[in-house]
Amino acid sequence: MPATRAFSPKGPLMSAKLPDGSVVSIATTLAAAKVITGLSNANPSVAASVAHGYANGELIWLKSAWQRLNDRIFRVSGQAADLFALEGQDTLNTQRFPAGTGGGTAQKITAWTQVSQILGFTTSGGDQQFANFSYLEEDFERQLPTVTSAQSIALDIADDQTLPGYIALKAASDSRALTPIRLTLPDGALVLYNGIIALNETPTLTKGQVMAVKATISLQSRPVRY
Repeated sequence: MPATRAFSPKGPLMSAKLPDGSVVSIATTLAAAKVITGLSNANPSVAASVAHGYANGELIWLKSAWQRLNDRIFRVSGQAADLFALEGQDTLNTQRFPAGTGGGTAQKITAWTQVSQILGFTTSGGDQQFANFSYLEEDFERQLPTVTSAQSIALDIADDQTLPGYIALKAASDSRALTPIRLTLPDGALVLYNGIIALNETPTLTKGQVMAVKATISLQSRPVRY
């Protein structure tokens, strides 16, 4: 009889997930900004900030001269005296992150308000754009990737103007200020955004269906996932 062999998967195990139980929150209170005198070219990047007071796991809003990191939300790791790391952020590439030029500020997000009664969460944009071209002697086109298209999130929310989340969305919409958004998935994973919120306060009125309002979040930086 031929010898039996144990099955050994050659690739990672795959899984499918449902979004049920996901929670969306927006930042409603931020601490005073702390100066970052420099960001290292490392993986993860380390910020030098005297007496920053941050603890591992806290979320900060980073403003940096490195535009690829500017206005993104990061989680603190590797906390030490006057130093902390941007968890998961690789800045080893000095073409993208020129050495010695990444300074800026950080603000700890100290309070979040949940947006409850969300009926739908959809995204648009974020697609890769291309430049098409052809050399004179060719009879076909080539493509080079350029930038990704502007990205936005639309929230359909069951109408109740007395809820804290509705009130927080309205305040952010009225201010037109950049606002951090946190999506917590059922397994505890996070997706962190920063965008400008616009709330349409007129509810939908369709007989037999739940009245709903729509909030649109126009993203101003790339999301960060943990």
